[in-house]
Amino acid sequence: MSSLSAVLQSRWVGFYSGVILAGVWSVFAYVHLVRFLETQQLTMLLFCLSETLTAVLYIFRSEPKTVSLIPLDWLMAAGGTFTPLFFRPETWGVLPWASFLIVVGTIIQVLGILSLNRSFALVAAKRVIKTAWMYRVVRHPIYASYCLTFTGYVLANTSLANIAIYVGTIGFLVARIFREEAHLSLDPSYREYMQGVRYRLVPFLF
Repeated sequence: MSSLSAVLQSRWVGFYSGVILAGVWSVFAYVHLVRFLETQQLTMLLFCLSETLTAVLYIFRSEPKTVSLIPLDWLMAAGGTFTPLFFRPETWGVLPWASFLIVVGTIIQVLGILSLNRSFALVAAKRVIKTAWMYRVVRHPIYASYCLTFTGYVLANTSLANIAIYVGTIGFLVARIFREEAHLSLDPSYREYMQGVRYRLVPFLF
């Protein structure tokens, strides 16, 4: 297990995963920037910014103290990170005005990132446990922002492909929450934090 841990945390794994992420992100960013130039829809830029922040934080994340070696955790992390990058703009939406959720989601995401700083992780891992700012409201504010952003995007850019991507992404997101908490709760300080902040995504609901 120690050799597997060394491989998963090696610079080569981080480098090549970063290269793949950069490639998929480049196509995603190009498509959305072109749509913005065509339509002048600010939400296209905001959605692109939201996913760009994720890519940038992945590259500049701090070194973990522990990282999960469970293959399922790595699969959930890869799926949750890459799947949203396959969203594509559409000319029709079932609820176009819902694009305002992209604005709200992006604001919450930025606040969550400022709260988290470099303790960003894709795979379930323990870095510095953050409990201030947005993390006093819910345990996963950045994931909450994703839910808002993706929902607004699909309602304003509706297609069977985007709906399928949305369902898959939310499924990965929820699975990641439970897998990350299973790993982090091995730390007594995180268990104490969970007692103080009871809700994962939505206050009083979940």
